[in-house]
Amino acid sequence: MPPMAKIAAGTIDEYLARLPPDKRAALQWLRRHIRAAAPAAEECISYGIPAFRLDGKLLVHFGAAAKHCAFYPGAVIESFRDELRGYDTSKGTIRFQPGDPLPAGLVTRIVQAQIARQEDRRTAARSHPASRARVGRAR
Repeated sequence: MPPMAKIAAGTIDEYLARLPPDKRAALQWLRRHIRAAAPAAEECISYGIPAFRLDGKLLVHFGAAAKHCAFYPGAVIESFRDELRGYDTSKGTIRFQPGDPLPAGLVTRIVQAQIARQEDRRTAARSHPASRARVGRAR
């Protein structure tokens, strides 16, 4: 099979439709589990790949490459090192083979950890003195 060309799509459905069946099935499965873990998140395409956005902030990405599929939940994967043993990981990225997807429960916990991380960041930003000063000046 020749290397996959970069797929430009406007929706996640368009992106998935252009993939080989094994990668499409693996990413549809991942999409369902992300959606279940973050029902309030909205789907989008960001940086040319499928993503979910929550409260206007990017939550997670996922996509296909020539030799693997990938889930991009960000730095929260550090907390799941032991559970991710056996998967190829790097800072913020989990690579997996279409026939060996991440366990559903793990996807749920990772997405929920990313949601909590974003909420912690929003809370910290609201309580930071510089944030309050900017809000005060905006009135």
